[in-house]
Amino acid sequence: MKSFLSIRGANLNNLTNKSSRMCQNNRIVTKSKTCLRSKSSSSSPFSNKFVHSAQPTPSIDIKDFSQMIKEGPSLGHFISGNTNSQPENSTDSSLSQSEEDLISNEEKIPYLEMDLKTIGRGRKVFIETYGCQMNVSDTEIVKSIMLDSGFIETNNEKEANVIFLNTCAIREKAESKVWDRLKEIAAMKRDGKKHDLMVGVLGCMAERLKTSILETQKLVDIVVGPDAYRDLPRLVARVEQLDEPSVNVLLSQDETYADVTPVRTSSNGITGFVSITRGCNNMCTYCIVPYTRGRERSRPVHSILEEVRDLSQRGFKEVMLLGQNVNSYNYIDEEVNSQSNEMRKLAEGFSTIYKNGKAGVTFTNLLDQVSKIDPNMRIRFTSPHPKDFSDDLIELIAQRPNICKSLHLPAQSGSTTVLERMKRGYSRESYDKLIQNIKKTMPGTAISSDFIAGFCGETEEEHKDTISLLKSVQYEHAFMFAYSLREKTKAHRLYVDDVPQPVKIERVSEVIKTFYDNSKLKNEEEIGREHLVLIEGTSRRSKEEMAGRSDTNKKVIVPNFEIPNGLMGDNPASQTKSTIKPGDYVVVKIDSARSYSLRGVPIAKSSVTEYERYKLINEMAFPPIPPTNKLNL
Repeated sequence: MKSFLSIRGANLNNLTNKSSRMCQNNRIVTKSKTCLRSKSSSSSPFSNKFVHSAQPTPSIDIKDFSQMIKEGPSLGHFISGNTNSQPENSTDSSLSQSEEDLISNEEKIPYLEMDLKTIGRGRKVFIETYGCQMNVSDTEIVKSIMLDSGFIETNNEKEANVIFLNTCAIREKAESKVWDRLKEIAAMKRDGKKHDLMVGVLGCMAERLKTSILETQKLVDIVVGPDAYRDLPRLVARVEQLDEPSVNVLLSQDETYADVTPVRTSSNGITGFVSITRGCNNMCTYCIVPYTRGRERSRPVHSILEEVRDLSQRGFKEVMLLGQNVNSYNYIDEEVNSQSNEMRKLAEGFSTIYKNGKAGVTFTNLLDQVSKIDPNMRIRFTSPHPKDFSDDLIELIAQRPNICKSLHLPAQSGSTTVLERMKRGYSRESYDKLIQNIKKTMPGTAISSDFIAGFCGETEEEHKDTISLLKSVQYEHAFMFAYSLREKTKAHRLYVDDVPQPVKIERVSEVIKTFYDNSKLKNEEEIGREHLVLIEGTSRRSKEEMAGRSDTNKKVIVPNFEIPNGLMGDNPASQTKSTIKPGDYVVVKIDSARSYSLRGVPIAKSSVTEYERYKLINEMAFPPIPPTNKLNL
């Protein structure tokens, strides 16, 4: 070893000297600290570490050294089974018989050898979805991948060969439901003697609790994270061949499933979900999403537009654009955007914890293109972040009749100090200004939000700030929860979950009560107004009634009887009548209200464009009376 190191050190010095002369001949100037130093240099790492002999050592000419490398083994020699890996100048053109036997007898790996398109062999897969609309969209992607591999979807878990639970990890309660369900499936598997039943946990919970799911509980065969759904067929085959659990929870920086056509077998045929972003960069201290879904990336524009066109052609009446931070969409095409230095726009007074990069195709640009595909197809989007409601986005929503006037602005808290601990990137004052801007630009817009009660260190005064925000904004919808500490989050590492559970329950109860008190008052203001309602189906309480949603995303119940098929007199359809069915746009006059729904009388069927024309004519004939200023005592 000592002589080998000595020779190696000399060779390096020799190469260094020759390289130095070559640099000089070609007039290349290099700094000494970036070059290999000669053996005489006291600071040379090679002279200190490799040269242990004081005797002169032989050197190898560069040409000879290069020839030795050229004639040596190539990468192919180190790849098992490679029969075409002889050195370029080798005279031995064939492998020995023993080598050929070794390759031919090499063990085959079944789950790599088989055709992934035929793995299913007509077996049935049952998928159960938990959590947000993003998970619903992901389930449609999983269905596409599994059906393309020869599986058949079933709605009956008892006849399924494979059961997948697409999970949510946002709160502890959501995970508890999945644990309980897994135990039910294990009992069904045991009692029904379905020993070949394969069970998989997909999605956010899979990534977060992979070790516990596989090792501690031992209730599943497959664990797959949100970025590894393409690998499901191979993992199913692996479990089948090796009879051991399979896992893939690797997060991706570029996976968007843009080329996978979702299978919408569970859809109502009215609203289609289209994912446009995946992952999140915001790193709010309470949130697990960046750790379960990875960094934010935007899907290519053309694939989104193609999917929306397809939905329009298939008769869908509404599109929901989805993403963990949907309005931060920013697709950068290097060929198109490489010369642009324009930065992404944020709402005034808002900031990001990450570097705000250059603008590509922004969410405003995308929404503009999507809304033009079919003027009679409504466009909604969720879940956004308040920071990405730039002025140009608000103006676009105000101008387009088919972009719904229902905006979700998750506040999480009404206290600036709590927002700072949450790393939300804005203050209470900035949030208030954004709300005022939206209401001024789009009067009548319905605003919804998310609230967390009892976050780490929350004081009674900070809680009261949240109550005051609820009262001042008067949200139309809200998702309200007591804080649930999630492992891996920054709050788990940095803060103490020090608000007692009874206090959390008391505070979230006050938040909920405040919201519903305001919601009832807001809904009562709707009495006498007209709304264009998209009918989604029969009311759950009565088969004689239909249920749908207004442009402002309020649930509206109407009796079902024959009404005109058109609203305007110049529309020939207005001369005929028919009963209401799912997918109809119906103009409804509201006559009663509850805190969570409206009821009304159907006037006529219509469309987005016809109803917009109808409103403009009415506004010209009957200009709205300016509201009087009322003094609140």
